Amino acid sequence: MSKSIAVIGDRFMLPSIFVEKITAACGNGIDIRTLEQPWPDEPMEHGYAGSKLDGLKEFMGDPDEVVSFIGDASLLVTHLAPVSRAMLERLPNLKFIAVSRGGPVNIDMQAASDHKVLVVNTPGRNASAVAEFTIGAILAETRLIRSGHESLRGGEWRGDLYRADRTGRELGEMTIGIVGYGAIGSRVVKLLKAFGCKIIVADPYVQISAQDRNDGVEHVALADLLTRADVVTLHARVTAETTGFIGHDALAAMKKDAFLINTARGPLVDYKALHEALSAGRLAGATLDTFAVEPVPPDWPLLQLRNVTLTPHIAGASVRTVTVAADQAAEEVRRYLAGEPPLNPC
Repeated sequence: MSKSIAVIGDRFMLPSIFVEKITAACGNGIDIRTLEQPWPDEPMEHGYAGSKLDGLKEFMGDPDEVVSFIGDASLLVTHLAPVSRAMLERLPNLKFIAVSRGGPVNIDMQAASDHKVLVVNTPGRNASAVAEFTIGAILAETRLIRSGHESLRGGEWRGDLYRADRTGRELGEMTIGIVGYGAIGSRVVKLLKAFGCKIIVADPYVQISAQDRNDGVEHVALADLLTRADVVTLHARVTAETTGFIGHDALAAMKKDAFLINTARGPLVDYKALHEALSAGRLAGATLDTFAVEPVPPDWPLLQLRNVTLTPHIAGASVRTVTVAADQAAEEVRRYLAGEPPLNPC
């Protein structure tokens, strides 16, 4: 079997890290060629509002250039490079793709199956980073960190934020609703336990762990969660069912003094409805790390609201995410070359 590996990284998932981890896992003597893409210094093709490549999402790279670089390699390790059906038809030697992310949305999975190309991913590689970021976002909203910062930066000393009728609440007296109980959602639950808050989880496709049940975590319906939670934090995948599912009705069901946190994906939320709710005071505030279109337009209405914290899709960005993903991808390469079954086939 050919051991030619094409590595397409970027300025987050560095090609050099991939090579280092693959060499450590597989030894020397493997032909590895690398290409570095300019993300995140330059935006990727987001794809949720329409894609030029057969519905692929969150990718970067010109198809002709990617095909030319992969060439006769039998293995591809990448973060964001697209692989469409038309591209696979031009890559007859390609038999294995490792995608260093939780969901291989930049790969045409049906086409890969049709061409007998094994695709593996790295689930949970940024679960710790996103979970920690989520806790920070919750605290920034509930303890008025953002409000205090914005007022001081604007030259205003808001002593009124210490008033009993305006000051923040501790997590230990609040109910936190987790929507989605995968690798990230379950880790958020684990971290929240230290604060002593009431934790409720909505996910119709999984059961919560026995440990979480014993610790008092409740598994509830989404409608119940929305009405009870002081903070709603989203950790679901984008599907036909979840696209826009936090819309007018869901927001109307939430408490007037509740907060919404979205570190998952932008299309989960109807941002027009969210803007209306926040502007009208029907919701206390929100932290948004992901958007339906990225980068967001400079005239986007939510940028103008004072009760919203906005970050440029950085919840999953940490040094540890890079090393964990590269380690997982390298182990998959080693297993494939050794004829062993994959750990995380897609």
